[in-house]
Amino acid sequence: MLTCPICLQALSAVDNGVACPANHRFDRARQGYLNLLPVQHKNSRDPGDNAAMVEARRRFLDGGHYAPLAKRLAELAAGYAPARWLDIGCGEGYYTTQIADALPRAEGYALDISREAIKRGCKRAPQLEWLVASMARVPLSDASCQLLASVFSPLDWQEARRLLAPGGGLLRMGPTRDHLLELRGKLYDQVRDYDDQKHLELIPPGMQLAHSETLTFNLQLTSNEARADLLAMTPHGWRASAERRAAVIAEPLEVTVAIRYDWIEKL
Repeated sequence: MLTCPICLQALSAVDNGVACPANHRFDRARQGYLNLLPVQHKNSRDPGDNAAMVEARRRFLDGGHYAPLAKRLAELAAGYAPARWLDIGCGEGYYTTQIADALPRAEGYALDISREAIKRGCKRAPQLEWLVASMARVPLSDASCQLLASVFSPLDWQEARRLLAPGGGLLRMGPTRDHLLELRGKLYDQVRDYDDQKHLELIPPGMQLAHSETLTFNLQLTSNEARADLLAMTPHGWRASAERRAAVIAEPLEVTVAIRYDWIEKL
């Protein structure tokens, strides 16, 4: 299943880590994860979300604000009943863990480029294989997964197609044009619209959209910490001015949560 990120040969368990026939070796960290991101594949010294961003997301999600989103994601994943699955861009593992709970008999993998995120994910669901790795070079073999989960995460469509077994699918969860509309209205003079279906134009040959649905609800953010954490875990935390961010944090806020789920099958 696991493949070497350097030579692409199969990895096997050795001592406290894994190695390939070419003797490229990767030790398992004390937290339990494998770091399969060689230095030559990094775009920076410490890529991905930093500790502050990861902690903000952890606090917000553990506060239950997006619990209905995770519940529906897990229900959908359970309905497809994969034998093996991967969460691509798993972050600190909030959604990953709920998928794992819904698929107790399946073999699960979780991948993110952020070491800080993976460190925290290991604590949530130690039964999974947690990987620090690039989403553009996923260290898993061809056609090895029946389900890929992509939650608020960028995606390499060619990698997704390579990883999926025929009949398997990508379960994508992402925002619609109405998501956090009130927050965006407070942060920017002009709220930029976008096409909810634009990502469908990127689906490669050999894959097709088989199911789509939207979940919408209103969310009351009554605490300063929740509003600050929401800003910190979205691009708005650095795009908007400091003055407007401070104004959002200072006052209670009701926002629309509007998320789209797509199941995109490999033919």
